[in-house]
Amino acid sequence: MPIIISIILNQIKMKRILLVALIATTFSQQNFAQDSTKTQPLLTSYYKLKDALVSSNPTTSAANAEEFVKALNEIDKETIKEESRNALLSDANAISHSKDLKVQREVFATLSTNMFALAKTVKLSDEPVYQQYCPMKKASWLSNYKAIKNPYYGSAMLTCGSVKEAL
Repeated sequence: MPIIISIILNQIKMKRILLVALIATTFSQQNFAQDSTKTQPLLTSYYKLKDALVSSNPTTSAANAEEFVKALNEIDKETIKEESRNALLSDANAISHSKDLKVQREVFATLSTNMFALAKTVKLSDEPVYQQYCPMKKASWLSNYKAIKNPYYGSAMLTCGSVKEAL
């Protein structure tokens, strides 16, 4: 009789473990499958900043970095962790306060690294997000299309780079 009771208790424990695992999986999938409408303005302003750097326009780059800061500040604190938020704010503020294209491009490399890390944890768009890489700069950026338009060198090396990953 004690063996049967032991078997039944073990089965109950296994069912509890499976139930907890199922619940945890469901919540983590719901978290990643979140609605991207909260974060889409952030990604859109990032793309505008990237395009301004591609065009080698430091004034527009600064304005778009400011727009990025506003978009980031409008996203609730639960969606983007404080550490990520602070890193993105620091980078975007540095770009917005500079009129030096070289400085903006340097900081954009860090901003892009931080954005890619965010894109791996938070759904930024329903459309594909491409991570592209410039071997000359040894830096990445995000794009909404596969065609390479290098923000680090503008027209001097417009198509230098490759797609590394699609999210």
